[in-house]
Amino acid sequence: MKINRPDRARAVTRAACLALMLTGCASSSVDSQNSSHDWQSQRAGTTSLDAAISGPQRSDKARARDVYRHPRETLLFFDVYPAQAVLEIAPGGGWYTDILAPYLHDAGLLCEAQYLSTSADLAAEDYVTDAAYRRKLADAPAVYGKVVVGTLHAGQFAGFDAHDRFDRVLTFRNIHNWIKDGQIDANLGAFYGALKHGGELGVEEHRARPGTTVQQMIDSGYVTEAFVIEHAQAAGFKLVARSEINANPKDTTDHPHGVWSLPPTYEGGDVDRSSYAAIGESDRMTLKFVKP
Repeated sequence: MKINRPDRARAVTRAACLALMLTGCASSSVDSQNSSHDWQSQRAGTTSLDAAISGPQRSDKARARDVYRHPRETLLFFDVYPAQAVLEIAPGGGWYTDILAPYLHDAGLLCEAQYLSTSADLAAEDYVTDAAYRRKLADAPAVYGKVVVGTLHAGQFAGFDAHDRFDRVLTFRNIHNWIKDGQIDANLGAFYGALKHGGELGVEEHRARPGTTVQQMIDSGYVTEAFVIEHAQAAGFKLVARSEINANPKDTTDHPHGVWSLPPTYEGGDVDRSSYAAIGESDRMTLKFVKP
């Protein structure tokens, strides 16, 4: 059918408007989480996530790892807001504490549970880490003075009330330790009990290839997504999303010292160090679960 000139002009106009609408929708979908977090921060009068990440409390050494750990994208994916009650499990030296403490300082609550192993040898190492972490927090009360520090041992929290209290429970690169310690199910059960209904569990972990055995996971530090999902679901969680934010396709996951061959550990010393530096930090899964 032949379209006359006025109709053709209107058709072109409609097509152009549709294209602009689609472009706007695509941009909106990308920016919606960021806008929501910015609005929440302004509403609560709190430190923004970007300000927390760029703050002076973070060392240059910590910032250098942002290219691998993607803290902004990861916390946005985990839906962490400044007025929430957040529980981080096994913070280690406090890499994420440095961001979460100022972000939640004014309107939220940050509790940190240092993990105490059921193995006497590992528990001694945990004690040293915990002591250094507590000193760090005590040395900067303006930043960390509101952080509540407790422990997790054999599936039990101590040092704070953890019953149906938290909006988010977060753990970063710890699952492999709990498998080795025989506490993965006890810990996931504790996380479930600590969350409010509708609360979310955020998990980041070194990712193994499908088919990796449990013993290989223990030896290498890499864990399959299927293992994490199976055990989280057994604890009552529902998987709601997974992300490739922390993926690293360069990581073959078959290194002689497992994940510890890679930076920042470099367990092999100078042997093939440049090759491991070129790979960067490990390939990681990033999973979000909800407590129904």
